[in-house]
Amino acid sequence: MRYLIISDIHANLEALEATLQAAGPYDQALVLGDLVGYGADPNAVIERVRALPTGAIIRGNHDKVAVGLDSVDSFNYLARQAIEWTAAALTPQNRDWLAALPQGPVLIDDFTEICHGTPLDEDMYVFEEMDAVRALRSAERPLCLFGHTHVPAIFTLGSPPAGSGSAPGTMQLDVTVPVQGSPFEVDLSAPLRYLVNCGAVGQPRDGDSRAAYGILDTEARTLTIMRTVYNLALAQTKIIDAGLPEVLAQRLAVGR
Repeated sequence: MRYLIISDIHANLEALEATLQAAGPYDQALVLGDLVGYGADPNAVIERVRALPTGAIIRGNHDKVAVGLDSVDSFNYLARQAIEWTAAALTPQNRDWLAALPQGPVLIDDFTEICHGTPLDEDMYVFEEMDAVRALRSAERPLCLFGHTHVPAIFTLGSPPAGSGSAPGTMQLDVTVPVQGSPFEVDLSAPLRYLVNCGAVGQPRDGDSRAAYGILDTEARTLTIMRTVYNLALAQTKIIDAGLPEVLAQRLAVGR
């Protein structure tokens, strides 16, 4: 099975379309939440995602707030302005569809599960090592794919190498930040637990403005993190024309 992994589209239609074109053939898409928020095309993005051959789609925190399932209290000023605009812009049909999305984690097969934040808490951010360890230990499958941070990262947990002097039963966490560029392949064949963020399609925050996505090949046991350019200027123009804060357009260019 060849899965397309997409997360944090954030109503950026140009980034989504470029990602779908760059990804090439795949069997199913796994969508890890936050289809809306920040960008100017929430309805078009929802409708495009609904038309994809999907294996699973889960909600993100912006999706919840946009449809009234959670409050805006945890959002900063810019995110609050954007999500209030989004809530008013959604069609009734798309609002109902977004509200019905399940929360993660969702089990995909015997090897893979997906979540937005972590398996423990869909709103939790994984930046610190202890948060990654907690997420890895709570996962029900060897590979857990997550989003939410908008930053590509690979965390692995397993026994330390023989001869390392570690006590029996000790587990070692390793953290890999993908080298900026494309592609970056992760070998999933080792008997480890993997927690992987492929980055954000529509709101990258690792200093690379290109849309980020992943390709999971279950037969080859590889996960490849990819980047692609998109019509960033058009996405920026749409944000400004919609009356959203101009800084939301500016940040797309710097990937922050």
